[in-house]
Amino acid sequence: MSEQTYAVIGAGPSGLAGARNLQRHGHAVVGYELGDDVGGLWNIDNPRSTVYESAHLISSRTTTEFAEFPMANTHVDYPSHRELRAYFRDFADAFGLVERYRFGTEVTRVQPADDGWAVTSTGPDGDHTEHHAGVLVANGTLSKPTIPTLRGEFDGELWHTSRYKRAEVFAGKRVLIIGAGNSGCDIAVDAVHHAASVDISVRRGYHFVPKYLFGRPADTLNQGRPLPPRIKQAVDSRVLKLFTGDPVRFGFPKPDHKLYESHPIVNSLILHHLGHGDIRVRRDVDRLDGDGVLFTDGERGDYDVVVLATGYHLHYPFLDPALLNWRGPGSGTSPDLYLNIFSESAPNLFVLGMVEASGLGWQGRYEQAELVASYLTARHRAPRRAAAFEARMRGPRPDLSGGYRYLGLERMSYYVNKDAYRRAVRAEITKLGVLP
Repeated sequence: MSEQTYAVIGAGPSGLAGARNLQRHGHAVVGYELGDDVGGLWNIDNPRSTVYESAHLISSRTTTEFAEFPMANTHVDYPSHRELRAYFRDFADAFGLVERYRFGTEVTRVQPADDGWAVTSTGPDGDHTEHHAGVLVANGTLSKPTIPTLRGEFDGELWHTSRYKRAEVFAGKRVLIIGAGNSGCDIAVDAVHHAASVDISVRRGYHFVPKYLFGRPADTLNQGRPLPPRIKQAVDSRVLKLFTGDPVRFGFPKPDHKLYESHPIVNSLILHHLGHGDIRVRRDVDRLDGDGVLFTDGERGDYDVVVLATGYHLHYPFLDPALLNWRGPGSGTSPDLYLNIFSESAPNLFVLGMVEASGLGWQGRYEQAELVASYLTARHRAPRRAAAFEARMRGPRPDLSGGYRYLGLERMSYYVNKDAYRRAVRAEITKLGVLP
């Protein structure tokens, strides 16, 4: 369609989806990737990958894969990072995306310039600045660790889960994990096979979802028309109680939110190990105390290793936060973007992958990229439709909550309901009405 190029930053699932959809619509693509291959965080050799040796999908294969490129039927229900890296390589090879990327190249600055964007990068051939018509930012959401400020001093090892790769690091050690998100629970389960003891410190309660219900991956059930939130919460809560019991009896606090109002923990193995005494739940940390930790209930534990499973900040260090209508990292918010993609203050700057939703999968990110490519195409083929889209972008925002009341946490600030979100994105694609 055009000799103008569009930059895609990142070669993970969202970046590949961006490159593929631009390609489908005839737009020229230049990709930038820090690692040596495609896969993003699922490429464990990527310098900023935060996956670990035991990492698997927490959503099942069929609800996660790209619809255009299903995983082979020989794949297991919950593939490992090795299988996923191979899947993304196969996807990139199938559509000729690899040759469009510059690997081993870090983007250091992106700024408006001459009716487009200047992208500065450093790579094998040194520093370069190149002009592009637009930029699709797809560098992921799990690379900048959130490091809490803890009172006191600790004599042992203190590090974030982003450093974790193999459970052997816990051999013979007394381990405390602070935070019980999905990574924290995974690592706790890993640690029990090597550590002298494993405790997990929590400040709030959680809802736990097993990977299998009735012999099938749990997220493949109820795939028809979505139930109203109150009914779905009531029904699913009763089903989960039958399968996992009440986490409170294992020492977790009672959740301060209903099911699906925060991302659930897709890990029932931690409950298994709690029931066997392999893991112990502790209250929130009051302060570090030399060779141990004091908790808010007055108890104290001795530890050799403290692991911070405290999540991640959104991280776009090469962009002025104002371009994203955002106060910046650690602000407790996320960029204020239409459909979590489009910036009103920065034309031709798009963010892919800044969205979380239970069950959204990579197909949800693919549809984000499809919308961006459709909009760019419509500006040439259907300018009135593109202008109408821009007017909607400036107008009232659609409700993407699906009727759920999400917790007011930083990590939930870009959380959506998958059904409401995909409906809204696909409706815009349909209104733009341009086919590749």
